Amino acid sequence: MKRLGEVLTLAGLTGAGLTLWLGFTWAPSVTIEAFESPEAQKIFYWHVPSAWAAMLSFSLLFIGSTMWFFKRNQWAWRLHVASSEAGLATGLMCVVSGTIWGAAEWGIPWDWTDIRLNTFAMLTLLSLFLVLGRRSQPDGIETRDTFSTFGMYGFLLVPLTYFATRIWQIRHPGPVVGTSEGSLNSDMGLVLLIGAISFTILIIGHIISGMRLAHLELRFEDLTSKYEELI
Repeated sequence: MKRLGEVLTLAGLTGAGLTLWLGFTWAPSVTIEAFESPEAQKIFYWHVPSAWAAMLSFSLLFIGSTMWFFKRNQWAWRLHVASSEAGLATGLMCVVSGTIWGAAEWGIPWDWTDIRLNTFAMLTLLSLFLVLGRRSQPDGIETRDTFSTFGMYGFLLVPLTYFATRIWQIRHPGPVVGTSEGSLNSDMGLVLLIGAISFTILIIGHIISGMRLAHLELRFEDLTSKYEELI
């Protein structure tokens, strides 16, 4: 069980690599009528699963933040720590792949008027703030409460990001899975499904490992402070 996180992370990375390979070599290309740059569309198979994994991480961040703030559960703080790091990693994957796609498809890497792009960027920046802030501040109840508050209120951006293209579709495309407005070729859907499963496994493994690492870090800090008091 101690190696579960590492095993799941490795399995998720393998699946993510397979997804990228299938997307570029096996999945069919879209037509020029549907996209300005059909080849750039293939990054979709990395971009969408990483966005899903990031949203999952932000949701777990909300759970960890809330349970710590109200219940003072130690496991909840470790979940907060691990989820913020996972959200930062997958959020950056999504943002970077999205700018590559946007530069090829739209002619610009970013549209500051698009709601979804900007709310997702704010979520990623929130994760960056939580990760860097925690590493720069001494651990304590007040510090944890402050960062947990950001984790709770920042979650409001998750549903806003999800529904943004349904309310204000400016440049980012609307949903193409599970809706009557959009559809995917069966081979495209299969590659996307493999990607979604792989990134989910990756996130679970990453968070399990992250929680264990956070536990060891906090234990080390506690032992260090006790040693300093003795000398």
